[in-house]
Amino acid sequence: MNGDAGREVLFEFRAIGNQWRVTALDPKTGIEVVIVAPRNASREDIKKIAAAKLQRALANRR
Repeated sequence: MNGDAGREVLFEFRAIGNQWRVTALDPKTGIEVVIVAPRNASREDIKKIAAAKLQRALANRR
């Protein structure tokens, strides 16, 4: 999936109880972030949140 800035973003979803542990990874830099979301949340919403957190992490690194 492509992030807002045209970067490729890889997502990993792991079910833990009633929650998702979601990792968003920028393969170009190796930077990754993790969020936890409820299992009943939409995957697209979760991806948007994780991608936004990754974009903030990338911006803070510059």
